Amino acid sequence: MATCEVCGNDYGMTFEIHAQGAVHVFDCFSCAIHRMAPVCEHCRVQIIGQGVEAEGHWYCGAHCARAEGRTGIVDRV
Repeated sequence: MATCEVCGNDYGMTFEIHAQGAVHVFDCFSCAIHRMAPVCEHCRVQIIGQGVEAEGHWYCGAHCARAEGRTGIVDRV
């Protein structure tokens, strides 16, 4: 069994995520999202969808990017 790096649960069905040369161990998707998802720099929500990256900054959508002064960004419908 392995231990979730977020909640500390020692669980027989943990899973690993390999990202940027590191290995992370979680017991559920909510712990993985808590640790791995980027955070919108405007509204502070965790981005679990596609999000928007502009000039090295992450936003949950075009609205928040525009609110931070980024231009030329539109949501796809």
